Amino acid sequence: MQSLHRALDVVEAVAALTQAGGRGCSLAEIAEATALPAPTIHRLAGTLVERGYLRRLADRRYGLGFRLVPLGATAQLQVGAEADQVLADLVAELGESANLAVLAGHQAEYVAQAPARFAMRMFTEVGRRVDLHSTGVGKALLAQLDDDAVRAAVRRAGMTRRTEHTLTTPEDLLARLREVRAQGYALDEQEQELGVRCVAVALNPPGLGMALSVSGPLTRMGEDVVARAVPLLQAAADRLAAALDPTSSTQTDP
Repeated sequence: MQSLHRALDVVEAVAALTQAGGRGCSLAEIAEATALPAPTIHRLAGTLVERGYLRRLADRRYGLGFRLVPLGATAQLQVGAEADQVLADLVAELGESANLAVLAGHQAEYVAQAPARFAMRMFTEVGRRVDLHSTGVGKALLAQLDDDAVRAAVRRAGMTRRTEHTLTTPEDLLARLREVRAQGYALDEQEQELGVRCVAVALNPPGLGMALSVSGPLTRMGEDVVARAVPLLQAAADRLAAALDPTSSTQTDP
């Protein structure tokens, strides 16, 4: 299991470094990013190149391998056209950007977005990972876990202060999650980025590990917009959950 985790850490580090720098990365850069010994990186990289998950470039740097392309396409199909339509419908109703995120280890990863109609809008890059404690989708996902699991998640990830509004203690986060469970939705109140407000709901059952959100500038995301967004998001979450996992829909007894 440790070797598997390390191999995945290497692939994710190469992806992040390549995205940041626009080209491949060296073994030394991968070792620094993963905090793994250079011999371990060399061994894992060799295996990943052999299997096609990494490529060794002409300058001896490393990039992502083409074996990931069909895997990514298959994963995207699982999100499907229904997710795109659900997000587009939310934008049509509310005007603001709509997002779909999945639980990815101790972070949330955005896998789809429909941009707002406004010139000034929130843009979240598909594939971007964000903290759970400081985002709407993250808190919606954490609210599906029990308190012990939440504590374990933030212990692994830490609770980085992104803004002056970010929750930075497990006790404060757990108190907020109790509110999320009671009201059925989560808010990001400028906790990830100043001037941005987000409302999010998780898909059920919790095993799906997915959440929908609508986000926009604080000046447009007033209480009236949040009040309108919550039932629309909840209906959209039910619709998408049924499309992704038909067994998740609740059957009404005759």
